[in-house]
Amino acid sequence: MEALEWHIIDFFQALAAGLLVGGTYGLMCVGLGIIFGVMRVVNFAQGDFMMLGMYVTYYLVTGFGVLAFLGPYAGPVVGAALAGPIVFCVGWLVHRYLMSRVTGARVVTAEAEGHYTQIIMTLGIALILSNGGLILFGSVPLSVRTPLSSESWEIGEVFLNQARGVAFILAVVAAFGLYLFLTRSTLGKSLRAAADNPVAAAYVGVNVDRCHRFAFALGVGVTAIAGGLIASSQSFQPYIGFDFVIVMYAGVVLGGMGSILGAFWGGLTIGLVQQMSTLILPYQLQNTAIFVVFLLIVFFKPQGMFGRVWERT
Repeated sequence: MEALEWHIIDFFQALAAGLLVGGTYGLMCVGLGIIFGVMRVVNFAQGDFMMLGMYVTYYLVTGFGVLAFLGPYAGPVVGAALAGPIVFCVGWLVHRYLMSRVTGARVVTAEAEGHYTQIIMTLGIALILSNGGLILFGSVPLSVRTPLSSESWEIGEVFLNQARGVAFILAVVAAFGLYLFLTRSTLGKSLRAAADNPVAAAYVGVNVDRCHRFAFALGVGVTAIAGGLIASSQSFQPYIGFDFVIVMYAGVVLGGMGSILGAFWGGLTIGLVQQMSTLILPYQLQNTAIFVVFLLIVFFKPQGMFGRVWERT
């Protein structure tokens, strides 16, 4: 009987951890979903922009002590939030001088034109960011030191890591705010119009190229915020982006390509599967469990979990 109780506690502990981790994964997937939903570009550099957000957070909080006056609790949270606008500016410049050459109204309606160069372009950007990060930051794993990382809330027999709990709350708030922005604001409606029918959008006065630039910058900025939140609960190094870009694409496809809310739920599902799998599988096989579930869902519902309900938001 006592063994059964421990199994039940382990189940709820893994469930709680999966929800907290999945919330941050969901925000990462939302960033990627915005780029693909609006631009129809497979951005292989998304994980490396997330890595950039981690380092921006680290140097704001720890490296240069810019946010030291906020204290060890609020500093990392504000640092993660500020990583978004900073990486947004980087994404804007990358699109302005690189991505705009192979994306935009000129190629979005052409069958297969430009898509091969888009793939090579994003792979090249990913290599530049990861290897540039290795040169600038070094290979020593870093983390954002905060007391929240080692403290937990106790709910019955279940312990919730405070750093992950705060990250989950902020991720949900950010994802909901993005949803409201895309559905209620004029700029958000312009982005949706450029995604749905770029030719028709251009005829009614929407600048498709600028919408793509904003969507790219917004997508990498949102993912950078998620990276900054993750930096408080795990260590990172310049090549960490590759590990997370796989999770991001799995989440976006699970939720339904082009769906913002679907991307968040896809990331949440990935987090749940990853943590729940530790109940029956070794830690090293977490990603295996993710892709087994991924293949099963795609097999029975190829359009993703919310592919029809949330076709584009």
